[in-house]
Amino acid sequence: MIYIGVDPGKSGGVAILDGDKARAFVFDRQEFSEAMRLLSGERALVTVEKVWGRRGEAAGSAFTFGESFGFIDGALTALQIPFQLYPAATWQKEYGLIGKDKAASVEVCQRLFPSVNLLATERSRKPHDGMAEALLIAEYGRRKAGRT
Repeated sequence: MIYIGVDPGKSGGVAILDGDKARAFVFDRQEFSEAMRLLSGERALVTVEKVWGRRGEAAGSAFTFGESFGFIDGALTALQIPFQLYPAATWQKEYGLIGKDKAASVEVCQRLFPSVNLLATERSRKPHDGMAEALLIAEYGRRKAGRT
């Protein structure tokens, strides 16, 4: 079984766990579509962070956020890839991240997946928190699947 995690935020990420191999990349619609198309024949379970507009958020950024989430939902539905949605608080609780910043997510991810490159580009100097959170979401999906 292949487990995929998606952080649909503005600087979101996608992660793929396949056996003992893990990789992550920055969310990009074209890459996401291609990866999902290639995986559509595989036994895959996608876990996506469930998102909604936040009070006080600018209308433009809320629209962009919703558009990204809608794209992910539509692509997975069209390709008939099963997916599950969990709010951030649900998967973050698994790792003790409630109320902590993005740097804490990167720390936990690096501890769980020390060999995964979390740099968005070769020129990046700091780990990409969207990629880190996508890996944590994928791992949460794997753990949740193992419990049921």
